[in-house]
Amino acid sequence: MQYLVAAVGLVGLLGMVNLLLTVGVIRRLRSRSRSAPPSMTAEGLSPGARIPRFAATTTSGEPVSDELLGAPALVGFFSRGCRPCEELLPLFVERARGTSDAVLAVVAAGAGEDSAAEIERLAEVARVVKEEPQGPLQAAFKVNAYPTVITIDAGGTVAHSGHTLPAEVRTP
Repeated sequence: MQYLVAAVGLVGLLGMVNLLLTVGVIRRLRSRSRSAPPSMTAEGLSPGARIPRFAATTTSGEPVSDELLGAPALVGFFSRGCRPCEELLPLFVERARGTSDAVLAVVAAGAGEDSAAEIERLAEVARVVKEEPQGPLQAAFKVNAYPTVITIDAGGTVAHSGHTLPAEVRTP
């Protein structure tokens, strides 16, 4: 009987320690979530950074590089099957139509994915590059999430980088 009482006491003690540790973890997670930045953090190059060196070929066979892009510019990175990309795509096309800036759109699509519809919509207003996810342009612009929109000012530095279009596009 003494062993049974000791075992029940030990299980009760372990249960209390587990409960205290769980409460501590929950409190820590809550305090971190209050001080953490918003979940939609900016992706890509940070504002003020120079545009990186890159070279690619558009879907129409035209070469495009950091030297040929020009500044100011609007650069958009989209992924096939990404719901936020589908929502931003019409806004991006509309903004590209209304600007005199150079416009480059990068569509990340795997080998078996059909991205013809997105490419066709973007090709009306932009030079379009199709590449594999995490391709060379995405690596050069440090894109880790989609959609990402980067605006480049007349001096060749990043003016905006994020998941939405900037409030205004600065033209010279």
